[in-house]
Amino acid sequence: MNTQEIQRRSILGAGVMAMAGVSNAQQTTLTAKQRKTFVLIHGAWHGGWCWSRVSDLLLSQGHRVYAPSLTGNGDRSHLMSKDINLDTHIADIVNLFKWEDLKDVCLVAHSYGGWPVSGALEQVYTKVSSLILLDAFKPENGQKGVDMASDFSRKALVEAVAKGEAGRKAPPASSFSLHEKNWAWLQEKMTPQPNGVATQAIQLTGAREKVAKKTYIRAPKYPQTSFDQALAQCSADPSWKTFVMPETGHDVMVDEPEKLCEIFLQVA
Repeated sequence: MNTQEIQRRSILGAGVMAMAGVSNAQQTTLTAKQRKTFVLIHGAWHGGWCWSRVSDLLLSQGHRVYAPSLTGNGDRSHLMSKDINLDTHIADIVNLFKWEDLKDVCLVAHSYGGWPVSGALEQVYTKVSSLILLDAFKPENGQKGVDMASDFSRKALVEAVAKGEAGRKAPPASSFSLHEKNWAWLQEKMTPQPNGVATQAIQLTGAREKVAKKTYIRAPKYPQTSFDQALAQCSADPSWKTFVMPETGHDVMVDEPEKLCEIFLQVA
């Protein structure tokens, strides 16, 4: 390879890193061991877009980030269908790992994301070095989303099914963020949540517990008994680390992205 070709490839490589917001200093100081791969899974009515503030911060420090939208949500909302079930969303995550050849991943699940992430771990747990449940459901084998849903979500599900609709509408943005400045953005981006994901029982054999590093983060200003129970369970289990973030809404990645990134990098 001649000198000109080497220079051209170096420039192209630097350009890719620059587009990700990575400075030259960060490129040279962040070692391969320090560079983490994050897979961020959103909750109900959301999409990969909700992680943008966190993704930008992690990318700026040289880390690798994937924040997909699950089928029927966000930029994949055009695929909304009555055929979407929990297995669909589990396959979304498993296939991301397969086609991107992911390994040594810090896998993060927000809210509803705890369901498909728990299911996906049955197939990809050997490729996950750290699991973070962020104000998320922590289901057990045989449970269904509808069994643990809030009163609002359960009512919306029943009404949507009765109308023959494939998904249920989101609650007001104020349910997710404490800050009014975020509400218009959230309301514009949120899309109906597929009904079928809440009515299929999850099949688990304990793979989630085999992940070496496990963390539960609770935002207690968002009322959800299942999250309180999950925090209590994890606090009593020495294989889990727990954090409480009392000054944020449910969408921690929107309200407190900097503090959340600090925790992510601490436990990844």
